[in-house]
Amino acid sequence: MSDILHAIYTGLLQTGWVEAVAVIAGIASVWYSKKENILVFPTGLINTVFYIYLSYKGHLLGEASVNLYYTIMSCYGWYLWTRKKEDHQTLVLQITHSSKKEWLQQLGFFTLFYIVIYVALSYAKTAFAPEAIPWADAFASATAYTGMWLMAKKKVESWIWWILTNMASIPLYFIKGYAFTSVQFIVLLILAFAGLQSWRQKANLSKK
Repeated sequence: MSDILHAIYTGLLQTGWVEAVAVIAGIASVWYSKKENILVFPTGLINTVFYIYLSYKGHLLGEASVNLYYTIMSCYGWYLWTRKKEDHQTLVLQITHSSKKEWLQQLGFFTLFYIVIYVALSYAKTAFAPEAIPWADAFASATAYTGMWLMAKKKVESWIWWILTNMASIPLYFIKGYAFTSVQFIVLLILAFAGLQSWRQKANLSKK
């Protein structure tokens, strides 16, 4: 245990400014998401652009693709979250639960991306990226793809996928030497549980 704590402490001391800014922006983005605040997207864009660079540098190619996807989906989500009805007051998009059909779509979406990313990373590992971890990177990436897709649509279940992403990412980034990022994912995991509870309450209230 002391060795792990020492490794975390040493890693934090070696954290560069790019990773530090990305972590702070990432935590802020999830906090705003929990609050259903539109600032989730500009802060999220700072986080994702920086992590495209960090993930590529750390041979986490699946995570690099995720952050590129985040960047695109943040722009899309920003548009969806700001759309208003004809009264120019009420937002079109409200927080809702997924139907059974939507759950099946989510599982299919996750499975498809997991297989594609796993196969691509397995090839990359043998061809030019021997430090890649295909199964773990693919899992973290596919759950993140699913979570971001659902968050843009304000689905409560997005937080379940975020919880899975954070749980997988904590050891993944630590192994790659990004200790500060691992700490970030611990914070994000806690916020994801809080976000799930908050969005559930809002979705239930909207039904009444």
